Amino acid sequence: MLPILELFRGNIVESTHFGSIAVVDSNGKLLYSYGDPYTVAFLRSSAKPFQALPFVERGGAEHFNYTQSEIALSCSSHETAEIHLDTVKAMQAKIGIHEDDLQCGPHLPGDATNLRMVIKQDITPTRNFNNCSGKHTSMLAHAKMRGLPLDNYLANEHPIQKDILNTFAEMCRIEKEKVTLGIDGCSAPNFAVPLFNAALGMARMCDPQELSDARAAACKKITSAMAAHPEMVSNHGEFDCELMNIGAGKIITKRGAEGFQIIGLMPGVIGELGVGIAFKITDGDAAHFGDDLESHARVRPAATLEILRQLKALNDSQLKSLSKFGPTKEIRNYAGLLTGKSRTIFELK
Repeated sequence: MLPILELFRGNIVESTHFGSIAVVDSNGKLLYSYGDPYTVAFLRSSAKPFQALPFVERGGAEHFNYTQSEIALSCSSHETAEIHLDTVKAMQAKIGIHEDDLQCGPHLPGDATNLRMVIKQDITPTRNFNNCSGKHTSMLAHAKMRGLPLDNYLANEHPIQKDILNTFAEMCRIEKEKVTLGIDGCSAPNFAVPLFNAALGMARMCDPQELSDARAAACKKITSAMAAHPEMVSNHGEFDCELMNIGAGKIITKRGAEGFQIIGLMPGVIGELGVGIAFKITDGDAAHFGDDLESHARVRPAATLEILRQLKALNDSQLKSLSKFGPTKEIRNYAGLLTGKSRTIFELK
């Protein structure tokens, strides 16, 4: 692990965040790296597009007449805005399940408007409030479509989870026995693999030319849905959403907890092949709430923009549009006084 971002107070470095980066094309070539590109890390929510893939590949979206918004929500860490709650309820009505069937726990909204409402009206969050409720809903849809049990859909031995693990390992070109399993914050199984393999999996998701027709079509449905409805993947104003808006269908991204981020570049963005990028911030890049009641991550947005700047995947106009996220940011105190800055300090090799 090497330094990724420094935080200055005046002219003194007050804190440093470390991490590693892997940039891989869809043929499996390591194009660029920083630190150790073979660092093993849990993808956390960055795995969600892969977790949705076998359901979509088996025709689940057509079976339940999913819209693109609903496919996107299946891959999301949504912020529990009204658009997210309305969409997940509509999905559950189509499938014929209830939110009580979900085995993720409830939590407070990330959306500032709904968070204020929950606090003012003393509302008790339900399972649909969980930012993984779209993923869980589609896991249940997958099980129901195949006539499989719903009550243990999160168990490692459940056919749905076996299907997800097999698909993930195949996409990342790693033996499934070498994928380390853990339990995610939403209680679903999660995967730890080298950054190289995670990046390769995303490159192939964006450029599925070597995959079977059914899997290639499913990959395109997922990336197209995420690009068309990034507000469902996170929320309006959140970094993942705004980057995909600026990317205009050519950039896919999905944040994960504890400092993980995955990015996919469509063929033609920096070369003929699709490209995947995966990186891990070792300290977890814990987000903080601002006075606006919105969550702000310090490292991942800035690091993502610096990676894309160095790769020339974003032009100056696009970078300017996203400048509130980095790569360099002014830091001001509660009185509005300039106290320092944060800046990325890595160079891809």
